[in-house]
Amino acid sequence: QVQLVESGGGLVQAGGSLRLSCAASGRTFSSYAMGWFRQAPGKERAFVAASSKNGGGTYYSDSVKGRFTISSDNAKNTVYLHMNSLKPEDTAVYYCAAYRVVITTDKADYWGQGTQVTVSS
Repeated sequence: QVQLVESGGGLVQAGGSLRLSCAASGRTFSSYAMGWFRQAPGKERAFVAASSKNGGGTYYSDSVKGRFTISSDNAKNTVYLHMNSLKPEDTAVYYCAAYRVVITTDKADYWGQGTQVTVSS
């Protein structure tokens, strides 16, 4: 079992940057692959990015590739989502996720409570 708590959301102008953080507690952080999803108003939750266990690889949705970066600090049990060149269409609630075994783009095993990101035009 792992507990996930996101922070770092807020209001930013288009073209700006934000860094989201997800602090994990419980079972050893490095036991999980980690990811980020987002849900915009009126839309389903969508995959954003993921990182394999122990830095094995990173994966991004086409809509954020080249603008967002996922990284981890195992010493702090924290995963980050660095978001640059933000667009109004990036506005959503962002959820941290943990995978016990396999990274998938449609579901995860554990979820955080979400943090709101709003990008103004």
